[in-house]
Order: sequence, then structure tokens, then C-alpha cells
Amino acid sequence: MTLMRTQDVIQSVAEALQYISYYHPTDFVRAVSEAYEMEESAAAKDAMAQILINSRLCAEGKRPICQDTGIVTVFLKVGMQLQWEGDLSLTEMVNEGVRQAYRNPDNVLRASILSDPAGARKNTGDNTPAVIHTEVVPGDKLEIKLAAKGGGSENKAKMVMLNPSDGIADWVEATLPTMGAGWCPPGMLGIGIGGTAEKAAVLAKESLMDPIDIHELRRRGPASRIEELRLEIMDRANALGIGAQGLGGLTTVLDVKILDYPTHAASLPVAMIPNCAATRHVHFTLDGFGPAALVPPKLNEWPEIHWDAGAKARRVNLDTVTKADIAEWQPGETLLLSGTMLTGRDAAHKRLLSMLENGETLPEAVNFDNKFIYYVGPVDPVREEVIGPAGPTTATRMDKFTGSLLEHTGLIGMIGKAERGQIAIDAIRAHGAVYLMAVGGAAYLVSKAIREARVVAFEDLGMEAIHEFVVDEMPVTVAVDVNGESVHRTGPAVWREKIAETRSLKVT
Repeated sequence: MTLMRTQDVIQSVAEALQYISYYHPTDFVRAVSEAYEMEESAAAKDAMAQILINSRLCAEGKRPICQDTGIVTVFLKVGMQLQWEGDLSLTEMVNEGVRQAYRNPDNVLRASILSDPAGARKNTGDNTPAVIHTEVVPGDKLEIKLAAKGGGSENKAKMVMLNPSDGIADWVEATLPTMGAGWCPPGMLGIGIGGTAEKAAVLAKESLMDPIDIHELRRRGPASRIEELRLEIMDRANALGIGAQGLGGLTTVLDVKILDYPTHAASLPVAMIPNCAATRHVHFTLDGFGPAALVPPKLNEWPEIHWDAGAKARRVNLDTVTKADIAEWQPGETLLLSGTMLTGRDAAHKRLLSMLENGETLPEAVNFDNKFIYYVGPVDPVREEVIGPAGPTTATRMDKFTGSLLEHTGLIGMIGKAERGQIAIDAIRAHGAVYLMAVGGAAYLVSKAIREARVVAFEDLGMEAIHEFVVDEMPVTVAVDVNGESVHRTGPAVWREKIAETRSLKVT
């Protein structure tokens, strides 16, 4: 019998969550580096350069890869012969580890978990509780697979009950474009097949815990139908031309993972869950002889990327920019923003629109005249930082607020990640505004451009409060211009055709 000490579990979970907040898995770094080297789309290559630079900065500075430090998901395999110290349940131990990790003063992680999800949606303040899956197995050890999953990629999860005669790869190919770019490609697709609806979803999530090995599989050749399906889905997904950050390019998916389970003869449950550019997971085993020992990766695992947008970028002064100025900006153009901007996410937008609808005056410091709003919920600063990692959140969640905000304020532009929906594009065109895209998965790099930060309204909303940022040469891309042209539509369309032409030439 092995005695499992409470503190060993708590400490291991806490240290593992800190570890994955700033260290990408090295297999992921290698996969993005390879995709970067082969990429032919300039926009996608720039995005991957920022992701890789951000990754190295986080490894060096021990700060979060992404401002969305995730909902914690844990897979436990509990040995039947284990004995337990103390009175805490295993769930309580895991959640105490989460609590300590997210409140660590040396590397504060953003608390994003809300209780009463259909009601008050109140932040729990410490990112608990985790989502925990437990399996009791033979043996006397505790195996832990642990991940922190961002909301942008989790929101793009898809589930379907196919007919047994339907093609799984067909469904993936048809569904992937509907997910947009809010999941921050390039990343992995986790696919669960079989069981029941909920089993397929759990399988999809657990499959994402495995390392990237699709290139090794391709070299040796598939040995099963599942491995054949992984390769088929990988090729068909990348042929869509969605590319890094949805800007169009050769690599959308870095790997496809599949787990399956026996199912009913009448059923074919399939779930698909993407992992984003902030892929974060780690595995370890506790044997009763102390907490897990996680070895930091060597910095030479990261490529030396030199990226400078300055030579080709338009420099913009946010304190003097006008509607006449933004009318000159071209889709896909790189801008370097300097000056003052306001921030706001879902909760802030909802409150702002409620105030406007009720005829209330907005807070004195919230003046949108000729200003930009940045969709962000930053991490709290530590030590000498002005602000913690502050990458963009998914812009489509703000689509339903966009028309009213443009109509009732002097706002002229928005900054977020991924595409805008048609309702937002129509509002942008109607009001002569613009939408700019920052790279998701480069949060620490973005924060380096923020020179001043202060909360100016709705402090009770925590990370969703409205901040005022003063930035210096913050890099963004014109994603929707004043005429409503969206690079998230034109870019993938161009690259889908290019990829199809290249493949056709190879066949002939």
C-alpha cells in the first residue's frame, strides 16, 4: 500500500499549473516552428512569428502565454491500492492546488471561472472549481493529466450524432470553417468517436493531452483505421486554407488526435474540440515519495525568430486619428498603434448598452469620441509590470453590441482577435468604422507595448472592467476596413484556391 500525502497532490497541481502557464510543450513549439518555416502566406507567417516570440518571452519571464489562463481540466487515474492521508477528498485537493496556483503572487493567473452560469455569473476569484474526470485503476500510483483550456477554443467545440453510414472526415471538413478563427489556429483538433454523446466529448478532450506526432505517423504510415483517419482529416483541414489566425495559409491544423469507444449500432457520436495557440498541458505520476518534479525545457528548444513590423507598417497616433484617416487603411495592412485606447469585453459592453438604452450618462472617463476599444481581459501585473499579459479576446462575442455602440457613441474602431460576423461587418460599413486584429496567443508580447494602464469604470467586473491603456507601437492588422471587406473571408478563399491548384499540379 502506498500512502498518498495531501500536500504532495496540492503542491503538484499548483506547480504544474504555474509550469504550463508559461511553458509551451516543446512538441508544440517544434510543430509551430516547422509550420512557420514552410508557410508562404505573409500574414500567417507574421502571426506565427509573434506566437513563437511570445512563447519564448514567457518561458524566459515566467509569465502567462495567454491572458486567458483557462479553465482547469484534470484527468485522474487513481490506483486501487492507494491509501490517503487526511480528510480532504481528491477533488478538494485538486481544487486547493488550483487555488494556490492562480493566486501565486509571483505569477498571478487570471481568474476566469464564474459560478451561477445561467444567473449572476459571479467570479469565484480563484479559478476553481476544476473540471475533474476520475478513473479507478489497478496499482498504487496517482496519474494526473492536467490542462488549462482557454475559452476562445473551448467555445468552438462541436458535437454531432452522425448516422453510422456518414463520413467523419466529411463532417469535420464541413464543420471546421464554421468555427471561424476564434480558436486561434494553428492548433490541434481533438476528436472523440463513439460511446454516447458525453463520452465522445470527454474522449475528444482527453485526446488533446497527447503530444504532436502526426509527422512521425506520416513517415511510418498508418497501422489502423484511426491513424488513416487522422491523416485524412489533417490533409482535408489544411486544404481549407484557413491558416494561422484565420488569415489564410498552408497550416491551420498541427495535428489531429482521435480516441474512440464502442457505441450503439444505431449511433455514431462524434465530438471535435480544438486546442489553440496557447496549448497548455502536462502529465505526471505521484508514487507517494513527494510531489512531482517538473523539469523546465531548455531555451534552445525555441527558434530564434526576428520579427519587425516597422518597415512595412503604418504608424497611427490614436490620440489624433480621425474617420478620414481610417478611411485610407487597407485590408491586411499592418498598423503600429500609439496613444490611448479603452478596453471592454462582454460584461462591460452589456452594461454600457444598458446605460445608453436607459438614457444614463456613461462614466466620465469613458469617452469614445474618435477612440478605439480593445476587447481584452488582462492578467493582473506583478513586480514592475504596468499590466500583465493582455492579448485579445474573440471579437464575435461583441458582434451583437457593435451596431448600437457605434450608433450612440463616437467610437471609430475596435481591436480583437479572429473574424467578425455579418451583423458586425454591416455595422462597421454603415458607420465608416474599422476592425483591427491582434494576434491571439501573443498576450505577453502585446503587453510589452502597453506603457500605462488604469481601471476607469466598472471595477466590480474584475478582469472585465474597462481599462484605459496607453500603448506604444502595438502591432495590429486591418481585418475589416470601412467598406466592410474582411481579410478573414478573402484570405482563406485565396489560399484555398492556391492549395487546390498546387495539389492538382502534383496529381497531373
